[in-house]
Amino acid sequence: MTVKHVLNHDIMHCTADGVQGNHLYSGRALGVTDPGDIIQLHPDLQPLWRDIESHYQRVGLPYSRNVIWNLDLGQLARHAGFRPSVFFYGPHEARVWGDSGWFETVDFINSKNNFMALAEELGVDAPKTICFNSVDAVTPEALQDVVFPCYLKAAISVSGVGIYRCDDGSELAQALTKFEPGVPVQIQEEVIAENFLNLQYIVEHGQLYRLAATEQILDGFVHQGNRHPASHEPWDIVEPMAEWMVKHGMQGIFAFDVAVAQTDRGLRFPAIECNPRFNGASYPTLIAAKMGIPEWYAVTFSTRHRKLADIDLSGLEYDHESGQGVILVNWGTVLAGKLMFLIAGSEHYQKMVQRELAARLD
Repeated sequence: MTVKHVLNHDIMHCTADGVQGNHLYSGRALGVTDPGDIIQLHPDLQPLWRDIESHYQRVGLPYSRNVIWNLDLGQLARHAGFRPSVFFYGPHEARVWGDSGWFETVDFINSKNNFMALAEELGVDAPKTICFNSVDAVTPEALQDVVFPCYLKAAISVSGVGIYRCDDGSELAQALTKFEPGVPVQIQEEVIAENFLNLQYIVEHGQLYRLAATEQILDGFVHQGNRHPASHEPWDIVEPMAEWMVKHGMQGIFAFDVAVAQTDRGLRFPAIECNPRFNGASYPTLIAAKMGIPEWYAVTFSTRHRKLADIDLSGLEYDHESGQGVILVNWGTVLAGKLMFLIAGSEHYQKMVQRELAARLD
């Protein structure tokens, strides 16, 4: 039996203030909806509705037309027979829906310090990390075992905020001053990585399923996009932790960031963190699964345009016959000059379309 959802993928409760247009991100969930679902969208997106509908109809992507033009979380519990689908199941969502096991699991694993403690307990490979319950506890004595370069990280962060690379003790001391007193932090060895993977799981009817392995595209520490298929799929590295999370009440989609590191003994896949929520890769992953697209690249572009109607995608939109083309994923952010596209097709085709898109969006 298909589960119907009320989707509210607003990120305002759980994202960094500096994310441009973050009040517009609820729109990217539209492409993952089924026709019987209900979706909540920010009212600022309403003028774009006709254009995104036309685009999804042209590419053949099923979606819900049952739209509530506000982001009131109370809607999650007002529709009998529907389950909630949210970007992040935090305290605001839990107050409405009341699944304490889900919330407590998310709250626990969302701390990078708790993640490292659990990794050690379960025997999951992870970088050498020193965890501190408070930045005030980082004393000279505590730093004696630190190997430079290292990373100083906030135990709880999003969008790469609160991460500092430190080449020596003076840089580390300077980075420590950037945190408010009492903030939990960790100091982590630098992993020389060829690339980073995103291993996504989904929980349905209490069962754990592998959703997709993708390669991350990063600009510094900030996620820009993903590519599928990935060069490696080291599921066995993180599966003990995934199973632990389901046992403790995890629901929906979650993912692990895993490094690909070459060592004297061969490849190593240290787990860096868990995202106990949807992430940037989830939306193109689910769209690709709905459309049967095996090879794709999802990437964010800047644009001078502020309306979807002003963007010419003729000749580039996804075509079922060829299995190639673009699908808009994060479309509402055009109001802030950003768009995420899924580009389906071979790597050669992806590069060609990227160049063409960049020219049309400029």
